[in-house]
Amino acid sequence: MENGENKNKTPYKMARLAWPKAKYGVVLAVIMIVIINLVYYKEAIFSLFK
Repeated sequence: MENGENKNKTPYKMARLAWPKAKYGVVLAVIMIVIINLVYYKEAIFSLFK
């Protein structure tokens, strides 16, 4: 019975870290993708408005 309870616990070394919520990671990933695409395709995007 103890094995079932310990199965879902966070490992000892990881328990001391402050883990951010998953939604913040998704928002951060989307923002990073947008910024990287703006850097790579800056000239193509600005040529659309000329």
